[in-house]
Amino acid sequence: MLGTMPELPEVETTCRGIATHITGQQISRVVVRNRNLRWPITHKLEETLTGQTITRVERRAKYLLLGTENGTIILHLGMSGSLRIVNAVVPPEKHDHVDLVFQHYKTLRFTDPRRFGSLHWTSRPPEKHRLLRELGVEPLGDELSGDYLYEHSRGRKVAVKHFIMDSHIVVGIGNIYASEALFMAGINPRRAAGRISRQKYALLAEMIKEVLNDSIAQGGTTLRDFVNGEGKPGYFSQHLNVYGKAGEPCVSCRVPIKEIRQGQRSTFYCPKCQK
Repeated sequence: MLGTMPELPEVETTCRGIATHITGQQISRVVVRNRNLRWPITHKLEETLTGQTITRVERRAKYLLLGTENGTIILHLGMSGSLRIVNAVVPPEKHDHVDLVFQHYKTLRFTDPRRFGSLHWTSRPPEKHRLLRELGVEPLGDELSGDYLYEHSRGRKVAVKHFIMDSHIVVGIGNIYASEALFMAGINPRRAAGRISRQKYALLAEMIKEVLNDSIAQGGTTLRDFVNGEGKPGYFSQHLNVYGKAGEPCVSCRVPIKEIRQGQRSTFYCPKCQK
């Protein structure tokens, strides 16, 4: 484990894991044990959701969208949150804050020890919600391309690593995945975003998709954990080329991997392979 904050692949696996259990299911009861998450949960939630049917389960950035015929639940796992499917008779533990109870006692239970997660209800289109309306493109879709990155980077002096981690540009590229994608594309993370070629950005867009899809694929083995398990993939066990490997030989050229600080985060790169 390299950390505990759920990143995009972990949220995507959570999305797929719970979707098979709750899509098409009617909410028979809502239990809110603690409203004091990152933002307080509305007191109308129980009345609003009871009787509604989950029609779709989707992901936007690191938000989970549970759609009904009347609106959408917008859920963020925060720093330590997780979801799992349990029977309603399973006693809640200290950090089990919200239950969505369906027929036959099937329950989606939201756990969040640090309470940095959030749960919102909106009857408007979710993309108009204040948390979602200014987000950039999804990294796994066709919208993310070399042309898109090139055009949005012109004139930008910010380091390319910060640029691709900016959620207004593209969502869901966490620190680990940014370091890995830049290594795979042969781009030095300190380079100014505006000084990278269209061709290099085309390769970077491909590598971003590859590293995220590889992580999601490995996360598929955790889907069973959403039923009577901890329901928390965490960082998937995966082969990393540079992240966390300061001083170790590069897998390509054997030159030692360097670690630097960019902002408040560690960055790992190969000084020879990444130009």
